[in-house]
Amino acid sequence: MDVLQPQRNDGSARVEALAKLPVFWALEGKRVVVAGGSDAAAWKAELLAACGAQVQIYAQTLSETFEALLARGAAHPQGTLTHLPRAWDATIMSGAAIAIGDCEQMEEAQRFFDTARSAGVPVNLIDKPILCQFQFGSIVNRSPVVVAISTDGAAPVLAQAIRQRIETLLPRTLKAWAELAQSLRASVNQRLQTASLRRLFWERFVDRVFASSDKPARELGELLLQDADELAKLSSVALTNGCVALVGAGPGDVELLTLKAVRALQTADIILFDDLVSPDVLELARREAQRVPVANRADGKRTDADDLMIRLARNGKRVVRLIMGDPMSCVRTGAEIQCLKRANVPFDIVPGIPAAGIKAARRSVSAPTSNARRMPDLPQLHA
Repeated sequence: MDVLQPQRNDGSARVEALAKLPVFWALEGKRVVVAGGSDAAAWKAELLAACGAQVQIYAQTLSETFEALLARGAAHPQGTLTHLPRAWDATIMSGAAIAIGDCEQMEEAQRFFDTARSAGVPVNLIDKPILCQFQFGSIVNRSPVVVAISTDGAAPVLAQAIRQRIETLLPRTLKAWAELAQSLRASVNQRLQTASLRRLFWERFVDRVFASSDKPARELGELLLQDADELAKLSSVALTNGCVALVGAGPGDVELLTLKAVRALQTADIILFDDLVSPDVLELARREAQRVPVANRADGKRTDADDLMIRLARNGKRVVRLIMGDPMSCVRTGAEIQCLKRANVPFDIVPGIPAAGIKAARRSVSAPTSNARRMPDLPQLHA
C-alpha cells in the first residue's frame, strides 16, 4: 500500500463540501472603493482601512458614524479613508482591488454589480447576498492572528455566538506572541537548517504560548533563540528517529477524546486507524497527516500495522496508531508494544475511554432503581 496516499475509512474526501472558500486577502496599499455613506458602509470601510487599504468613499452625504470614522482615521498605518462627495460611476472601478456598494434600489445595485464585474473587480453589495462575489464573516482579531467565522448567511447570530466563544478561548496576549514569532522566524530559519528542527522549535514555542497568560517580555526573544541554538546541536540520529503513539479513540464520540489524544492527532505525520474509528475523530488530525486504514476490510486485505509502524518511525515519522476504545483493553496492543520494544522505537500510550464502559454507564443511568428519587412531572404545555 502507498502510505503517502491520504485515505479515510469511509471512502469520502478529506475535505467535506464548503459553502464558501475562506481566503485571507492582503490589501496593504491597495485601492478599494465604497459606494454609499450609511452606517453599514462605514463598517465595511473601517474594516478595509484596518487592513491597510486606501479606501475611497463615493457618497453625496455621510452618516454621523461615517463622519466620526473619517475624523478618527484608519487603524492601520498604511490605511487611508478619503471621501469623494459625488455619486459613483463606471470610472471608479479602474484599478480597484475590491468594490463595496450600499444601494437601496435593486436596479442600482444590479448596475453596480455588473459594472464591477465588467471591470474585473470583486464586488460585494451590502445586504444583497445574490449580488456578492465574496462575504464578510465575524472576526476574532488577534492580528497577525485572525479568525473568521461564516455561516454563509444562514445564521449571522450563530456566527456572532461562535465568535464570542472563541474570544473567551484565545488569550489577548496571543497578538504579542504572534508578533514575536514573526520577528524570530528569519533568525530561527538561519539557525535551524532542517524542517524537523524548525518544527520542533515551533512546537515548543506553541507550548509556551498556551502555558503562560503573561505578555512575553522583550528579553524572551533572546531566550527562545537560545533554545534554537540548543536544538541545532542535536545529532542527526536523534532527528531521524521517529516515534509511535498508541492512541485510544474512545467509543467514537469526538467529545470523549482526551486532550492528549487530540494533541497526538494534531502533531502526527501518519495515522494508522482501525475500520471502526469515526471519521469525526480523523477530522481532528492536521490536514497534512496521511491516513492509512490497517484493520480488516470487506475486500479481505489488511495492512500489517506492526511492520508499518516500525518502518515509518525509522524514517523519522511521528506515527499515531489510532485504536477504538482504550489501547490497553485491545488484544492486539500488547503484541504491538512488544514489536516496538524489540525494534527500539520510542512509543507512548494515550488511554481512551472503553466503548463497553460507556455503554454500561448509559445503561446504569437509564435503568430505574428502587431508591431512585422520581423527578416531578413537568406541566403539560398547550398551544
